[in-house]
Amino acid sequence: MSQTALLVIDVQNDYFDNGSFPLWNADETLKEIFNAIQAAKEQDAAVILVQHVAASESPLFAEGSEGVKLHQSILDAAPDAPIVTKAHADAFQETNLTQLLEELEVDRLVICGMMTQNCVTHTAISDAVDPYQVSILADACTTREQLLHLIALEAIKTKVTYTEIKYAFERV
Repeated sequence: MSQTALLVIDVQNDYFDNGSFPLWNADETLKEIFNAIQAAKEQDAAVILVQHVAASESPLFAEGSEGVKLHQSILDAAPDAPIVTKAHADAFQETNLTQLLEELEVDRLVICGMMTQNCVTHTAISDAVDPYQVSILADACTTREQLLHLIALEAIKTKVTYTEIKYAFERV
Protein backbone atom coordinates (compact mmCIF):
# COMPACT_ATOMS: atom_id res chain seq x y z
CA MET A 1 0.00 0.00 0.00
CA SER A 2 1.15 3.50 -0.81
CA GLN A 3 2.10 5.96 1.94
CA THR A 4 1.58 9.62 1.12
CA ALA A 5 3.11 12.70 2.72
CA LEU A 6 1.85 16.24 2.38
CA LEU A 7 4.80 18.61 2.19
CA VAL A 8 3.77 22.12 3.29
CA ILE A 9 6.48 24.52 2.18
CA ASP A 10 7.31 27.90 3.75
CA VAL A 11 3.93 29.07 5.03
CA GLN A 12 5.66 31.76 7.04
CA ASN A 13 4.62 35.14 8.41
CA ASP A 14 6.83 37.16 6.03
CA TYR A 15 4.53 36.12 3.16
CA PHE A 16 1.36 37.61 4.69
CA ASP A 17 0.07 41.14 5.31
CA ASN A 18 2.47 42.99 7.62
CA GLY A 19 5.27 40.60 6.56
CA SER A 20 8.31 41.73 4.63
CA PHE A 21 7.26 40.06 1.35
CA PRO A 22 3.44 39.61 1.11
CA LEU A 23 2.28 37.29 -1.66
CA TRP A 24 -0.63 37.34 -4.06
CA ASN A 25 -3.66 35.41 -2.77
CA ALA A 26 -1.90 34.43 0.47
CA ASP A 27 -5.00 34.20 2.66
CA GLU A 28 -6.96 32.10 0.15
CA THR A 29 -3.93 29.87 -0.35
CA LEU A 30 -3.67 29.47 3.42
CA LYS A 31 -7.28 28.22 3.50
CA GLU A 32 -6.52 25.69 0.76
CA ILE A 33 -3.41 24.51 2.61
CA PHE A 34 -5.47 24.11 5.77
CA ASN A 35 -7.99 22.02 3.76
CA ALA A 36 -5.12 19.91 2.42
CA ILE A 37 -3.82 19.28 5.93
CA GLN A 38 -7.29 18.22 7.08
CA ALA A 39 -7.68 15.89 4.08
CA ALA A 40 -4.23 14.38 4.69
CA LYS A 41 -5.04 13.72 8.33
CA GLU A 42 -8.38 12.12 7.43
CA GLN A 43 -6.53 9.69 5.13
CA ASP A 44 -3.71 9.01 7.61
CA ALA A 45 -1.18 10.67 5.33
CA ALA A 46 1.87 12.20 6.94
CA VAL A 47 2.07 15.99 7.15
CA ILE A 48 5.52 17.58 7.06
CA LEU A 49 6.09 21.30 7.49
CA VAL A 50 9.04 23.03 5.85
CA GLN A 51 10.47 26.29 7.19
CA HIS A 52 13.05 28.46 5.48
CA VAL A 53 15.47 30.12 7.89
CA ALA A 54 17.96 32.75 6.72
CA ALA A 55 20.75 34.63 8.46
CA SER A 56 19.63 37.17 11.06
CA GLU A 57 20.55 40.10 8.78
CA SER A 58 18.46 38.77 5.87
CA PRO A 59 15.46 40.85 4.74
CA LEU A 60 13.35 37.67 4.48
CA PHE A 61 13.00 34.84 7.02
CA ALA A 62 15.64 36.33 9.28
CA GLU A 63 16.50 33.92 12.04
CA GLY A 64 14.77 34.98 15.26
CA SER A 65 12.31 37.33 13.54
CA GLU A 66 8.52 37.21 13.62
CA GLY A 67 8.54 36.79 9.83
CA VAL A 68 10.50 33.52 9.92
CA LYS A 69 7.86 31.83 12.07
CA LEU A 70 5.46 29.36 10.48
CA HIS A 71 1.93 30.77 10.28
CA GLN A 72 0.15 29.92 13.52
CA SER A 73 -2.89 28.42 11.76
CA ILE A 74 -0.63 25.84 10.10
CA LEU A 75 0.98 24.95 13.42
CA ASP A 76 -2.50 24.65 14.95
CA ALA A 77 -3.73 22.45 12.08
CA ALA A 78 -0.74 20.10 12.28
CA PRO A 79 0.62 20.38 15.82
CA ASP A 80 2.47 17.06 15.70
CA ALA A 81 3.94 17.48 12.22
CA PRO A 82 7.71 17.35 11.97
CA ILE A 83 9.33 20.59 10.84
CA VAL A 84 12.16 20.46 8.32
CA THR A 85 14.35 23.56 8.46
CA LYS A 86 16.01 24.58 5.21
CA ALA A 87 18.29 27.29 3.87
CA HIS A 88 17.86 26.62 0.12
CA ALA A 89 14.95 26.59 -2.33
CA ASP A 90 15.06 22.79 -2.59
CA ALA A 91 13.64 21.36 0.66
CA PHE A 92 15.87 18.30 0.23
CA GLN A 93 19.16 20.21 -0.03
CA GLU A 94 21.17 19.91 3.20
CA THR A 95 18.13 18.85 5.28
CA ASN A 96 16.84 15.68 6.90
CA LEU A 97 13.83 15.45 4.56
CA THR A 98 14.98 12.31 2.72
CA GLN A 99 15.67 10.53 6.00
CA LEU A 100 12.29 11.57 7.38
CA LEU A 101 10.45 10.31 4.29
CA GLU A 102 12.31 7.01 4.51
CA GLU A 103 11.38 6.63 8.18
CA LEU A 104 7.73 7.30 7.33
CA GLU A 105 7.97 4.84 4.40
CA VAL A 106 6.59 7.46 2.02
CA ASP A 107 6.37 6.79 -1.70
CA ARG A 108 4.02 9.62 -2.73
CA LEU A 109 4.64 13.33 -2.15
CA VAL A 110 1.91 15.94 -2.40
CA ILE A 111 3.43 19.42 -2.35
CA CYS A 112 1.86 22.75 -1.50
CA GLY A 113 3.07 26.05 -0.13
CA MET A 114 4.59 29.36 -0.94
CA MET A 115 6.70 30.70 -3.75
CA THR A 116 5.47 28.46 -6.53
CA GLN A 117 8.32 29.41 -8.89
CA ASN A 118 11.00 28.91 -6.29
CA CYS A 119 10.74 26.59 -3.29
CA VAL A 120 7.70 24.62 -4.47
CA THR A 121 9.02 23.88 -7.95
CA HIS A 122 12.66 23.42 -6.88
CA THR A 123 11.55 20.81 -4.36
CA ALA A 124 9.17 19.14 -6.84
CA ILE A 125 11.92 18.67 -9.44
CA SER A 126 14.80 17.97 -7.08
CA ASP A 127 16.95 14.96 -7.95
CA ALA A 128 15.98 13.67 -4.50
CA VAL A 129 12.33 13.18 -5.54
CA ASP A 130 13.18 10.41 -8.01
CA PRO A 131 11.93 7.62 -5.69
CA TYR A 132 8.56 9.33 -5.19
CA GLN A 133 5.39 9.90 -7.14
CA VAL A 134 5.09 13.70 -6.93
CA SER A 135 2.08 15.94 -7.35
CA ILE A 136 1.44 19.60 -6.62
CA LEU A 137 -1.74 21.11 -5.24
CA ALA A 138 -1.78 24.11 -7.58
CA ASP A 139 -4.60 25.86 -5.70
CA ALA A 140 -2.67 25.50 -2.44
CA CYS A 141 0.40 27.35 -3.77
CA THR A 142 1.09 30.99 -4.45
CA THR A 143 3.77 33.55 -5.24
CA ARG A 144 4.06 37.31 -5.84
CA GLU A 145 1.52 37.43 -8.63
CA GLN A 146 -0.87 35.10 -10.40
CA LEU A 147 0.92 35.17 -13.76
CA LEU A 148 4.22 34.10 -12.21
CA HIS A 149 2.41 31.30 -10.36
CA LEU A 150 0.87 30.04 -13.61
CA ILE A 151 4.13 30.30 -15.56
CA ALA A 152 5.96 28.28 -12.92
CA LEU A 153 3.35 25.54 -12.95
CA GLU A 154 3.37 25.42 -16.74
CA ALA A 155 7.16 25.19 -16.79
CA ILE A 156 7.31 21.96 -14.78
CA LYS A 157 4.15 20.22 -15.96
CA THR A 158 6.15 17.56 -17.78
CA LYS A 159 7.92 16.62 -14.52
CA VAL A 160 5.05 16.49 -12.02
CA THR A 161 1.32 15.99 -11.95
CA TYR A 162 -1.25 18.39 -10.57
CA THR A 163 -4.09 17.26 -8.43
CA GLU A 164 -6.96 18.59 -6.40
CA ILE A 165 -7.14 18.15 -2.66
CA LYS A 166 -10.10 15.77 -2.90
CA TYR A 167 -8.01 13.34 -4.97
CA ALA A 168 -4.57 13.89 -3.47
CA PHE A 169 -4.78 11.43 -0.62
CA GLU A 170 -6.79 8.60 -2.12
CA ARG A 171 -5.37 5.21 -1.31
CA VAL A 172 -3.72 3.48 -4.24
